[in-house]
Amino acid sequence: MKYKPLGKCGIDVSMISMGGHEYLPNHKSRGFNEDFEKAITPGYIFPGFGGENRKNILKASYDLGINLYDVTHDSEKDALGRNFLELPPPYPVYIQTRPEGFVYTYDEHNKKMADYQTLKAEAVRILKLLRRESIDFFNLAFMKSALENDPEYLAKISCNIDHLKKEGLIRWACADTFSGESTYLKQIATGSFDVVYINFNAADHQGSRRVLKEAAKNGMGVIAREAFMKGALFEMAKEAGIENKTLLAHAAMKWVFSFNEVSTIVYGTGKAEHLYDSASILDDLQMSEEEQNLIEAIKRTDLFKTYEIKKNEEFLQ
Repeated sequence: MKYKPLGKCGIDVSMISMGGHEYLPNHKSRGFNEDFEKAITPGYIFPGFGGENRKNILKASYDLGINLYDVTHDSEKDALGRNFLELPPPYPVYIQTRPEGFVYTYDEHNKKMADYQTLKAEAVRILKLLRRESIDFFNLAFMKSALENDPEYLAKISCNIDHLKKEGLIRWACADTFSGESTYLKQIATGSFDVVYINFNAADHQGSRRVLKEAAKNGMGVIAREAFMKGALFEMAKEAGIENKTLLAHAAMKWVFSFNEVSTIVYGTGKAEHLYDSASILDDLQMSEEEQNLIEAIKRTDLFKTYEIKKNEEFLQ
């Protein structure tokens, strides 16, 4: 494994991070694609998370030296906490997570995050699921509507981050949104966030315009997700007639790492061998001519063009 500094956090993180998703037979993530409302309901735990297959993947992550783990809904939080007790990491690790039902469009105008006591109670609840004393990275992802609804929203969030840190409930805060560039830039400008968490890939690349640069200027680390566009990359591969999906996956990750601001990619998989394979790219991050050609072939597909247009519209709103 290779490691990079995560901005002003003062730690080095593995360039491959472990996502917490577990998968259905159709390769879609569990929870969200079983019952979305239950998945974002605090306290709801889907059965079967953190089983033997997941433990095997965790063992592989330890073997590789991965030290950052991202979990989303409560089933993933609970499973990781339980699995870490059953299979303790052989070195210090960090966990990134979010308040359940508070982020994105799950809560109107993200009001819950602006109320400190509500947010504090959620952090305490999450720590019980994780079986940890503090949340390493707390992802406070709000939408533009929160800022439009409450002129004091940013000040409230900054104050809440400060209080959570002082009480030892969190160590660092992650800036995140699905409202695009303007909201990311406002989050960064507060100086309260330590890390930017962002969708970043060859089609959803708009963060490279300003967000990544502003993050670096402010000493913030960058955690990238969706290198494979939630699997859409491989549908594009079918249209392009690309059969070597392993090489395409390598090319997609190398494309993300071609931006020096990116510290780590959150990688999700249901197979330990895929995790080993992903880490192999770190031996040589220079894209080969064949890998470059694969990315260019993907860009010529109609699926890519449609996806890119949609992401442009979303990010630059």
